[in-house]
Amino acid sequence: MEGALTARDRVGIQDFVLLDTHTSETAFLGNLKKRFSEDLIYTYIGTLLVSVNPYKELDIYSKKQMDIYMGVNFFELPPHIYALADNAYHTMMAEANNHFILISGESGAGKTEASKKILQYYAVSCPSTTLLDSVRDRMLVSNPVLEAFGNAKTLKNDNSSRFGKYMDIQFDIQGDAVGGHILSYLLEKSRVVHQNHGERNFHIFYQLVEGGEEDLLHQLGLESNCQHYSYLVQDECANVTSINDKNDWKTVRNALSVIDFDESDIQHLFGIIASVLHLGNVQFEADSKGYATLNKNTELRWVSTLLGINVQVLQEGLTYRKIEAKTDEVLSPFTVDHAIYARNALAKAIYGRTFTWLVNKINDSMENKEPSRKTVIGLLDIYGFEVFYVNSFEQFCINYCNEKLQQLFIQLTLKSEQEEYEAEGIGWEPVQFFNNKIICDLVEEKHRGIISVLDEECLRPGEATDFTFLEKLEEKMGSHPHFITHKLSDKKIRKTLDRGDFRLLHYAGEVTYGVVGFIDKNNDMLYRNIKYVSLLLWSIIHVYLTDKLQFKSSLLGLTDILMSKEPWYVRCLKSNESKQPGRFDDVLVRHQVKYLGLMEHLRVRRAGFAYRRRYELFLQRYKPLCPATWPHWRGVAAEGVEVLVQHLGYLPDEYKMGRTKIFIRHPRTLFATEDAFEVCKHKLASRIQAQYKGYRQKGEFRRQKEAATKIETCWRGVQARKEKERRQWAVKVIKKFIKGYMTRGEAKTTDNSEYLAFVRQNYLNRLKDNLPKTVLDKISWLTPPPVLTEASAILRQLHMRVMVTRYVRGITAQQKAQLQLKGITSVIFKDKKDSYPQSVSQPFVDTRISQYIGDLVIQCDHLFEVLTKLSVVANKQSAINVVQGSISFQIQAGKEGIVDFSSGQESMVYKDKNGHLMVVRTKTAQTYKDLL
Repeated sequence: MEGALTARDRVGIQDFVLLDTHTSETAFLGNLKKRFSEDLIYTYIGTLLVSVNPYKELDIYSKKQMDIYMGVNFFELPPHIYALADNAYHTMMAEANNHFILISGESGAGKTEASKKILQYYAVSCPSTTLLDSVRDRMLVSNPVLEAFGNAKTLKNDNSSRFGKYMDIQFDIQGDAVGGHILSYLLEKSRVVHQNHGERNFHIFYQLVEGGEEDLLHQLGLESNCQHYSYLVQDECANVTSINDKNDWKTVRNALSVIDFDESDIQHLFGIIASVLHLGNVQFEADSKGYATLNKNTELRWVSTLLGINVQVLQEGLTYRKIEAKTDEVLSPFTVDHAIYARNALAKAIYGRTFTWLVNKINDSMENKEPSRKTVIGLLDIYGFEVFYVNSFEQFCINYCNEKLQQLFIQLTLKSEQEEYEAEGIGWEPVQFFNNKIICDLVEEKHRGIISVLDEECLRPGEATDFTFLEKLEEKMGSHPHFITHKLSDKKIRKTLDRGDFRLLHYAGEVTYGVVGFIDKNNDMLYRNIKYVSLLLWSIIHVYLTDKLQFKSSLLGLTDILMSKEPWYVRCLKSNESKQPGRFDDVLVRHQVKYLGLMEHLRVRRAGFAYRRRYELFLQRYKPLCPATWPHWRGVAAEGVEVLVQHLGYLPDEYKMGRTKIFIRHPRTLFATEDAFEVCKHKLASRIQAQYKGYRQKGEFRRQKEAATKIETCWRGVQARKEKERRQWAVKVIKKFIKGYMTRGEAKTTDNSEYLAFVRQNYLNRLKDNLPKTVLDKISWLTPPPVLTEASAILRQLHMRVMVTRYVRGITAQQKAQLQLKGITSVIFKDKKDSYPQSVSQPFVDTRISQYIGDLVIQCDHLFEVLTKLSVVANKQSAINVVQGSISFQIQAGKEGIVDFSSGQESMVYKDKNGHLMVVRTKTAQTYKDLL
C-alpha cells in the first residue's frame, strides 16, 4: 500500500484513512472518483472495503488473480474483495473464532455480485475433496435458486434482491468448507400482489410461465403467456431484454437437482407458485347488496387442486369473515375491497411461507452433521439505507435494520480500535461520533418505541387505522428530537409534510414516511376464518411460522449473531443511475456515501492514529532512509524504528511506539516519509546497481577463469588422449606397412592387402598428375609397380586412344593432308633410312619442292619431303628405291656407273681410286643423293 502512495496524484489513495483532509466530503469523493476513472473500483477505509459498481466487465476476477491474493497480507496488494475474503479466512484459521462480512448498499450497487465473488473465492482457494466439492456446489447453486424466488427487476436494478440474506459458511479445523446455513430477512412479500410501474414480480413467476415445459404447464393449469396473469402485468414490463427467463428457468431446474430436491418436492414447489398466479386471477363482483361474490370459480378450483384445499373452504375464506358472538360464530360477508385484500393476503402468505420452506430445504442440503468443532464466516447481504419519494412500511423496516447495523458497526469498530490500542499499550483517546442509540430506542424501546406502538394499535379492540396509529405516535413521542409530524412541526417544516406523514432523523439523514398501509403490513395476517386455510397450507409446505410479523425479534437475533463474530465490511456504491460504464455521478455517489455512513466510519478510524504497522515491516521498508539502519539493523526492530524516526525528524506528538507497532497520527507524516523513500530509492537503486554490477562482473570473471582452467585441463586431456590414440594407430599402420612391403611380392593376404591398396592408390594418384600430353610421348608413362603392370598397360592403351581420339577430332583439313603425306613418307622410308625418325616431326610445305628438281643428283636439306612430294605428283610412290652405301646406274648402253656414299669431316665429291664416284657428307649434314 505504501508503494502506491507515490502515484497518489494520479490514481488516488488506496486507504481513505490516509486521506489528509479526512473530514472533507469533497476530498473523499475526489479520491473515489480519481480511482474510479482508472478502473480501480476498490478502496479501503481501514479494513472496510468500498466498492463502486463500474457497470462493465473488469479482468480482475480470474483464477490468476485469486492465486495472487491467497495468503497475502491485507495491505500488501491493491484493495480487492479477494484480499478481504482471504484475510477473513486466514484470521479465522489463526484465531479459531467466527467472522462475518457485512455487504450493504443500494439496489444495483453490486451487493449480490460481491457475495458471489466471495463464495467463488472460497470455492477455489479452500482445500478440495469430492465431498467438499459437493458442499461447495450446493452453496454456489443456492444463489440462482434464491435469486429466482427472492429477486426481482426494479427501477434501479434488473436483479434486485428483495430480501436480506445471511449465510454462514462452515469450516472444519483444517480450513475445509464443510457446510452452510442461510437465514433470510425482510422478504418483500407485497411485491407478489403489487409492483410499481417499470418493475416486475419475483423472477420465478416469469421463469415458470416462459420457460416451463408444456407438460408441466398443462399440469399446473398455466399458459405460456405472462399477459394472462394479473399479478404479472401490473408493471407493464413482463418481458425485459436484459433478462432471459427461459435460460434462467433451466439454471434453476438444474440447481434444484444439485441441492437434492426430489421430483415430488419440485412438483409441489411449482404447484404452489402456480396457485399464487391462479389466485391473482380470482375476480370478485358486487351483488345487489354490495357484497363480494365470485363471478366464476375456475381459477379458484385450480388453487384448490394445487394446494389440496377444499374449494368451498377457500371460497368462504375469501368472501366471508367470521365474527365471534356470545354463543356462536357468525359469517359476515366481505365487500369487494375486503375480498381483494383477503385474496392478496392469502397470496402473500402462501409465497412468504413457501420462501421460508425453500430456505430451510436448502439448509438441509448444506447441513453438516459432523459433531467436530467448526468455525464460520458469515455473509450478510442486505438492503442499504433507502430513501424514496414515497417511503412506506418496507423502507421503515429496512432503515431500522440499517440503523441497528450502523449501531453495531460503530460499536464493533470502536471496540476493535480500543482493543488494538490497549494491546499496544497506547492510551485510548475518546472518539467523538454520532451515537445513534437514541434513534434505535425511538424505534424499538419497549412500550414506547414506534414498533411497540404499532403492535399495540394492531392488537387493540376496535377499529384501528393508520391515522389512529399516527396519533398514538404523536402522543407518546411528541417531544423526541428525532421525530417530527405535520402536527408537531413549525410552519416552515409543515410545508414539507403531509398530514399522514412522520419524519425520522436517522444517522444518515432525514426520511419521511407515509403511515398509510402500516397497520395492514404489520398485521400481514389473514382474517380469522382464513387462519384455517393457512394451517392447511402449512401441512403442505411442512413449516411453521407465526402469522404475526416477527421482524423486531429476528433483527435482534441477527444482531446477537453478528455481535458474537469478528466483523468485516463491504460498502457497495452505484456510480450512476443509468448503468453506464465509466460514468461517475457525483451527486448520486455523495448521497450514498452519506447514507452508508462512510464519513462517520472514517472519522472513527482517524480519531487516533491514521497509520500503524508492525515494527519489522516498517523498518524493512524505510531503513534506507537512515545510515544507522541501512543496510542491516542488528538489534531489536523497535529500537531500529526509534532510531529511524528520530533521524527523520518525527515530532513527539506525530507518533507513538506500541508494543509491536508504530502508530503515526497524520497521513502527511507518512507521505513525507514515503516521498523521501521514493527519492532515496532511486539513489539507492543506482548504488545497488553499481555494487551489483561489480559483484556480478567479479563473479563472472571468476566463473570464466575457473571455466577456462577446467576447459584447458579437459582440452589438454582430450588432446593427450587423441595424441596417444594417433601414435598407437600410427604404430599399427607402420607395422602393417612394413609387413605389407616385405610381402608385397606374394599373393594378396590380410598382411599385405592394405599395403598393396596403398601402392595402387599412390601409383594412380601420381599417374593422374603425370599423364603424357601427346601421342608422340612414348617415354613419360610412369613405370608401374609389379602389382599394377597389367592395369598400367591397359590404362596406357586407354589413354593413348583417348589422346588419339581427341587429336583426330581436333585436326584441320590441312593437318589431315600433312598426315597423309607423312604416312606415305613412312611407307617409303621407315626402317630404311637412319635419319627418318628425326624427320617425322618436321612439317612439309608446298613451296620447297621447286628448289630441288635436277637431272641426276639432288642435294636437298628436306629429302623426305621432296621425295614424298615427287612421288605424289608423279603418282609413283613405288618408284623410289632406298639403298645403303652405294648405287649403280647405267651411263649408256653397256656402261655402268657406281656412286659410293660415306661421311667425313667435310663434304666433298670426287672420283675414288676404284673409279667410283665418292660422295662424302659431314656427320651433321642432311644431304643425300639418290637416283631417280
